[in-house]
Amino acid sequence: MTAIRALVLNCTLKRSPAPSSSEVLGREVLDAFADQGVDGELIRVVDHDVRFGVSTDEGDGDGWPAIRARLLAAQILVIATPIWLGQPSSVTKMVLERLDAELSETDAQGRLLTYGKVGGVAVVGNEDGAHHTIAEVQQALNEVGFTCPAAGATYWVGEALHKVDYLDARPKPDTTGRTTRALALNSAHLARLLAEQPYPPPDARGAAVGPSREPA
Repeated sequence: MTAIRALVLNCTLKRSPAPSSSEVLGREVLDAFADQGVDGELIRVVDHDVRFGVSTDEGDGDGWPAIRARLLAAQILVIATPIWLGQPSSVTKMVLERLDAELSETDAQGRLLTYGKVGGVAVVGNEDGAHHTIAEVQQALNEVGFTCPAAGATYWVGEALHKVDYLDARPKPDTTGRTTRALALNSAHLARLLAEQPYPPPDARGAAVGPSREPA
């Protein structure tokens, strides 16, 4: 069986050691991956000096290249994000902007380095907006080369205007548990399939490997 590794990027706004509901759900995703024989790790992005930009390295101590190296070593990426104002966190959007650089990075056969990698999403919040947030993140991941599996997201949303966060929710809802297990099961299955049967390279006519980009 092909060895598969997962990386969860926790896109909370809070630096460690502050409690983070996104981290709780992200670690539950890792536990579900372990049940599928998938090893993995979680990185809290704000603990690293990741710069704004759309390149693989913004220089001057940018923390993204080290995270990117671990991303490229993994076959599965899960973005764990809170909801703010019905949107993915600003940290999530910064990560997606950094992933935009992957549209210019290809292997010897002209395929994006992200081809063959699986993208998933984990969302927490105390308001509506989970489906919208998942849609935004999955669309962006797919655009930069990731493949999103069936049932490739898990989420928990508390009651509007209430103060209970996911990390304090007791008991944990089994609906979230089921979607977390489905995310892990389907992501691991798809990652193994793509490892054994990679996407073909661009054809001889020079078909594009990703969307074109206009300079900013």
